[in-house]
Amino acid sequence: MKATLRFIRLTALLAIPAGCAAMAAAEDKAKEADVIYPRSSTTAGTPAGPAKSGGEANTAILGFALLAAATGGWLLWRRKNSPAGAAGAARRLAIAETRSLGNRQYLVVADYDGRKFLLGVCPGRIEMLTPLGEGDDDAEAS
Repeated sequence: MKATLRFIRLTALLAIPAGCAAMAAAEDKAKEADVIYPRSSTTAGTPAGPAKSGGEANTAILGFALLAAATGGWLLWRRKNSPAGAAGAARRLAIAETRSLGNRQYLVVADYDGRKFLLGVCPGRIEMLTPLGEGDDDAEAS
């Protein structure tokens, strides 16, 4: 997770100054390119206005958007393909079975590393009732 955050920060630090410099250059070029011509009888049908510019700024914004999308895609791919747990260990805790007793009270069979335990769960309290052996789990569940 720390490596991912470090990668995002580095990407942002590298991309933002480049985009700002490109935008400033495009604005300077656009100011120089703005030439207003008087209307004449031959150009009466065409609108007079400033020349189209800002290609570099649009390119910088598009590049930044593509970089952000690629970073997001990489993060999603990494999260999907990463092993479970921080150290890559398989999960050892699982809930094997749950039975409701009514009024938010439950009996839960929890399995931890192949050993099963019967738990009593109610609001504000969880209690281990008994460890279950190999043959006990069928008798307790019914």
